Amino acid sequence: MSELYITRTLPQKVLRAAEAHFNVTLRAQTTPLKKGEMRAALVLYDVVIPTLGDMFTADVFEGMDDARCRLLANFGVGYNHIDVAAARAAGIAVTNTPGAVTEATADIALMLMLMSARRAAEGERLVRTGQWTGWHPTQMLGLHLGGKTCGIIGMGRIGQAIARRAHFGLGMNVIYHNRSAKTLDMPARQVDSLEELLSAADCVVLAVPGGGETRHLISKKELAAMRPHAHLINISRGDVVDEAALIAALEGGQIGGAGLDVYEKEPLVPEALRTLQNVTLLPHLGTAALDVREEMGLMAVENAIAHIEGRALINPV
Repeated sequence: MSELYITRTLPQKVLRAAEAHFNVTLRAQTTPLKKGEMRAALVLYDVVIPTLGDMFTADVFEGMDDARCRLLANFGVGYNHIDVAAARAAGIAVTNTPGAVTEATADIALMLMLMSARRAAEGERLVRTGQWTGWHPTQMLGLHLGGKTCGIIGMGRIGQAIARRAHFGLGMNVIYHNRSAKTLDMPARQVDSLEELLSAADCVVLAVPGGGETRHLISKKELAAMRPHAHLINISRGDVVDEAALIAALEGGQIGGAGLDVYEKEPLVPEALRTLQNVTLLPHLGTAALDVREEMGLMAVENAIAHIEGRALINPV
């Protein structure tokens, strides 16, 4: 049987499926791989299933043209932690797990929109610390999202799923900015520029892929273009937002608030963010549901099986 290396513990259903087709080596640690571990994995195994944080940068692939591994079957839809061009140059294919993550990630976006706009995390802390003194008419007034404008940056699968929730679930008007035109199954208006979206939206949701093209897409200039009461939601990749600029905007009351599921130097979250009241912070929960993680893992395994059997890869990137 072919040798498969899995870099983090996956659900039992996924491991059983993998063991039916491969000799599986499961790494016990939950931390990202180090460079030496990545290079060793390429030498020792036929297929590797890496995930977020396993930084397969160009230097990892140096001298690996004759390595045993010919496929990185990434666990996750995002693959900006893998230098795909360098992998291909070394003769190593890369796959991902699109589709499986769409609805669950959109749910987290909607949750962060509501939590940030209605100050839910702040209110929960008030209750837990025993500081709540009871209801009164002007206590913790937030932003009602019904009838407001949701601006979505990135209108792929996840962006569209967020748009459906915002429009049909919350009654929001949806505008979006995307590199190309989209045919949508919901009312939504494409705007010509990022600045136009930022200046019109009451809630801005980031749903773009990670990578060099989107790094610091939202920085000081973009935050200044947002409406003073608007909320910024990021469920894409942490470095899409210039974290220092966001902290400054939140500290200065320049925007209404933010909801984050991802961070620029994850898992490090700056103390300045952690002490602010007007930001909701989640520990990268986007796909954190058992059935979703099982579907992701099974998709990665199916790509690995297709590779070993000489069939076309199911989800090549």
